[in-house]
Amino acid sequence: MPTTQSRKQHIKVRETQMEISDEKAPFTDDFEGKLADAQTQLEVLHTQRAELERQKMALEDLNHRKQEFLSGQLDLSERFSTAITTIERELFESKQEAEDLDQTRIAFTNHLNRLESLNPEAWPKNSLGTELEKALLILDKADEEYEQAVSHFGQTRKDNLFNGQTGSFSGASRQGSFLMMIRNGFAFNLPIILLGTIAILIYHFK
Repeated sequence: MPTTQSRKQHIKVRETQMEISDEKAPFTDDFEGKLADAQTQLEVLHTQRAELERQKMALEDLNHRKQEFLSGQLDLSERFSTAITTIERELFESKQEAEDLDQTRIAFTNHLNRLESLNPEAWPKNSLGTELEKALLILDKADEEYEQAVSHFGQTRKDNLFNGQTGSFSGASRQGSFLMMIRNGFAFNLPIILLGTIAILIYHFK
């Protein structure tokens, strides 16, 4: 029976195979480094994007607030401008009304003093007619100015100043003055009329 002898077989590994195995470690390190760099850059980009979004939102908020301010500024400017114009017009009209009222007060005071100074009982009888004519003219003028004042303020915001009080003296006084003039004319011409009538009667009864 043949004797079995163990034979050792030596496996020869080429040097190139050993070199490839040795080079795998640097390649892996380089890949992992690049991956880490890429991830870092991605995080940076993400951070930058978030910052850009924040800045965009902040800018939009600023623009919104700016538009809100401009709108409010325009609205308030228009309201203040309108109010100032209204106030200035009101002041002008009030000043004009105050001046008109003051002039009217002075005129009315003068008329009142003049009217109260008239006393027919103290007039001489021989000049009573003349004094009455003067007094009636004074009344006519006073009444005319009163009516003018009522008409003037009736067209303003002071339309209720005189409570619609209008005088009834004007027409009556003018009518009275007219009748008095007729009476005076008749009295002045009465002697002439009588003489004419007598002359006509004498002529017819000759």
